[in-house]
Amino acid sequence: MVPLARAPLIPTAVAEGFVFHHSKPDHLMMTLSLVKDAYIPHYASHYIGAGGVVIDEQERLLVVSERYRRDNSWPHWKLPGGALHQGESLVEAAIREVREETGVATRFCHLAAFRHWHGYRYGKSDIYMVCRLAPLSTDIRKEDREIDRCEWMPLRTYLETEQVHEFNKSIVRAALADDHLVPGSLPTMSLPGKHEFFCHPAFEQARSAESN
Repeated sequence: MVPLARAPLIPTAVAEGFVFHHSKPDHLMMTLSLVKDAYIPHYASHYIGAGGVVIDEQERLLVVSERYRRDNSWPHWKLPGGALHQGESLVEAAIREVREETGVATRFCHLAAFRHWHGYRYGKSDIYMVCRLAPLSTDIRKEDREIDRCEWMPLRTYLETEQVHEFNKSIVRAALADDHLVPGSLPTMSLPGKHEFFCHPAFEQARSAESN
């Protein structure tokens, strides 16, 4: 690892056969294979995002339309969500993103769906996790820098309007389905704040019964 303050040493390292692995604002990681074809793990290959399907007691879905989009002729309704912060859990991220973009507080219900997409930003892949969330409040306080519009939309309207991408409609349908994943626990993955494990409710119930 070459810290930023030692950046003048980089040409020397390159001359000795070191190659770039990855960089951060304060350092550059370089590697040198001492054995031909030795395996060196790649750096992070994915972005991780989380979104929330929030439906209130009146069967209304919480939706947003982003301020900056390719076509501004009409709103493109989507679910609130965004990228995870370093060290943040999926559940925390989904709840935070909904709160930041809409002002609506929520609680986690279950993991509804995820999407894996190659060739995303900077050539990296992207995983988008979607959580079903229950609203703890309904008053909207929109985030103005990124969000153009935010509203509670009748669920049926969302699923029928042409202003919603079919992918987003599919996510909402998945969130409404009976089959879903809930937080579970494993003896080898039990550190709070470090591990997250999601499974079918039947698995967690069976595991709990065995432990008792």
